Amino acid sequence: MAAQFGRRLRRGATTTAVAAVAVAALSASQGPGAVLASDGGGGDQRTAGSAPSDDSVATGNSPYYTDLPPLVTPNKPGTSTNLPITGTAESGIPASVLAAYKKAQQSIASSDAACRLPWQLLAAIGKVESGQARGGRVDANGTTFSPILGPVLNGQGFAMIKDTDNGAYDGDSTHDRAVGPMQFIPSTWATWGQDGNDDGRKDPNNIYDAALAAGHYLCAGSRDLSLAADLDRAVLSYNHSNEYLRTVRSWFDYYKRGTHEVPDGTGVVPPSLDGGTDPSPDPGTSPSPTPPGKPKPDPKPSKPGGGSSDPKPSTPPSTPPPKPSQTLADLENAGTGALTATAGDAFAERIKVRAENSLGRPLAKVSVTFTIAGDTDARFEGGKSAVTLTTGSDGTVTAPVLRAGETTGEFTVRAIATGRSLPAVAYTATVTARQADAIARTDDKALTAAPGAEFADAVEVKATYKGAIASGVAVTATMITDGDTPAENDEGPYFKDADGNTVRTLTELKTDADGTLRLPKIYADDTAGTYKLRLTTEGGATVVIELTVEAPAA
Repeated sequence: MAAQFGRRLRRGATTTAVAAVAVAALSASQGPGAVLASDGGGGDQRTAGSAPSDDSVATGNSPYYTDLPPLVTPNKPGTSTNLPITGTAESGIPASVLAAYKKAQQSIASSDAACRLPWQLLAAIGKVESGQARGGRVDANGTTFSPILGPVLNGQGFAMIKDTDNGAYDGDSTHDRAVGPMQFIPSTWATWGQDGNDDGRKDPNNIYDAALAAGHYLCAGSRDLSLAADLDRAVLSYNHSNEYLRTVRSWFDYYKRGTHEVPDGTGVVPPSLDGGTDPSPDPGTSPSPTPPGKPKPDPKPSKPGGGSSDPKPSTPPSTPPPKPSQTLADLENAGTGALTATAGDAFAERIKVRAENSLGRPLAKVSVTFTIAGDTDARFEGGKSAVTLTTGSDGTVTAPVLRAGETTGEFTVRAIATGRSLPAVAYTATVTARQADAIARTDDKALTAAPGAEFADAVEVKATYKGAIASGVAVTATMITDGDTPAENDEGPYFKDADGNTVRTLTELKTDADGTLRLPKIYADDTAGTYKLRLTTEGGATVVIELTVEAPAA
């Protein structure tokens, strides 16, 4: 009998004992089972903040959301029973999630072959931590449709971990929360984060990135995961709990016996994760799980001739389907205009979405998560890259003010119905470079130097945009020739690069907070004459400055 999936294994002697019995049953009924190399120093989850002495805990003692796997009982003693290739819902792993685990195994096999990381271990941890990314609710790139967040790590039942990322990953600027399908706390992700899908980003909510990071984390040091003792130490470093180790071990053995691929979004989802991003357990509850493998009571025997012993069998009440007026059917753009901003500025337009029910009418109280994606340092007000809000009575919700960073180019903001499988509403945002429409010298001193000497006075300019100070504007300085089509001059005054080499064009110059730019030293060669220095800003503003090389008067 398969275990009822979704009951959480929580802390406590009762649950630990159940897990121990179940693992023993697993070993007895399925051949080679989970052999624990050690007990890790205690039977229950550690108290808040504690961790193994030689490793940091990846998940900050987060809870986990699965029972042990179904047990397969042989038909008779000595019979070998293998997991079927298809047909068992619990053994199915969503396609993108399975691909991510196998890709991580291959990557680590090429970079750290001595670790011998099996993908089934990643699958076991992914099952226990997030139910395989909520049953494979990921987009084409492997990113979860909404962030998977663990409980607030405020010391109340879990570790006390104060905010380390200013809420950038977990949306909490007071305490940390474990993030993503492999449940990394932000400070651990900062050290172990990986780019598993080669998109140039390290995103804990991406299954490819998270799986590869988890693989590197498990392989830390000189571990050989083909050894039981090293594998146990690796799992305990992820979450220092014997109950956790037993659960991961049982799923590891289960997946080694066989599994199959299922379409993304169709995997088994823990009920605790099916309706939202925060799967924190209710305080004060006392679980009483049934040991996996225990058969259901036999039905009452039938009377001869097929009649039931109960002339009036009761029919369990069915849950009525939700009313169309209460069913979320669509999430759409609620009139958001073009999203453009200059680097460092706030976007004038606010992102707005509308939730509609099956009748096409506005639906209130729908949780919507806005997430910034792409290579950008743009953030919502407060420095967050993800925020979750609820629609109002008109069915709409507006994201916080979006502020551009210094990275220019396009990025994407996605709005999704939190915990639902509806398509995301995607918005393209563009950050343009800071500009200036005017640039001029701050003084009018003559700039002269003797042949082979350096110019005594520095060149200083100030940039403005529409009359206001233009800070952070990119400026290019070039020594140019005379004529209608000036080019870079190969003689006359010059700059020096970091290695002391002669250069006559400087890029990556920027005005300061006052819109001012002071150029590096300028040197004269041995050729006397009058020369030109041109400065051009982002935005097209230009100033040409005269430089004179002449011998001093006798």
